[in-house]
Amino acid sequence: MERNPIYEIPANEYNKKLAETLKKIPEFQQPEWSLFVKSGVAKKRPSQEEDFWHKRAASILRQIYIHKTVGVNRLKTRYGSRQNRGMRPEKFKRGSGKMIRTILQQAEKAGLLEKYNEPKHRAGRSLTKKGKDLLEGIK
Repeated sequence: MERNPIYEIPANEYNKKLAETLKKIPEFQQPEWSLFVKSGVAKKRPSQEEDFWHKRAASILRQIYIHKTVGVNRLKTRYGSRQNRGMRPEKFKRGSGKMIRTILQQAEKAGLLEKYNEPKHRAGRSLTKKGKDLLEGIK
């Protein structure tokens, strides 16, 4: 049985390699507005990191591979963080839904994801055969 690189390679290394692959896919273009918006309510400033969009897209695709079917709300919770409220205790705030939704839509256009809505199952998006092949092909 062949080893699965998603579980073998550390997540940050895998996400960097996948982000480089996603840059070559024309559907994954960073929107202009993403340079000016924060990645969540708890953040103080927009991300200054290069390739933030592609790294976040790679991370989201990896999450979908691991959890099979994932919706926007679950991902908002996954990418949320604690908000510094000065003297008051920190409070958890969810991440930006617009960014996540846009990345999922780009992945759908590229044919990597499809909407999944079966009765008695969790609704959301799941990987297509093309998406699984892309993620498993990263070495």
